[in-house]
Amino acid sequence: MFSAFSSHSVRARTPSEIAVKRLDGIGHVLSDLALADVQTEDDLTRALMTLDTADKCIRVIRAEFRTQVANDRLARKTEDLMALIERVHDELTGCCTVKS
Repeated sequence: MFSAFSSHSVRARTPSEIAVKRLDGIGHVLSDLALADVQTEDDLTRALMTLDTADKCIRVIRAEFRTQVANDRLARKTEDLMALIERVHDELTGCCTVKS
């Protein structure tokens, strides 16, 4: 689901490019989440903690650019990642019944 946010090895030149690279890294970590593997309360807790941590990291990156004009790529990537995180979070908390 998050694999679209994986990056190629590109050297960042501007603060905005560095931020995009950080977002790519977050997307890469999230791409390793397997919703089908969430079967216990511990699995659910770990998945939700990963999503919440990723969301906080994205908000920190976005906050760095509040006073600066962020490029469209950065703005789009942050919004897309946050929307996906919210959707997966909702799927995990609303649709999954896990075994204790």
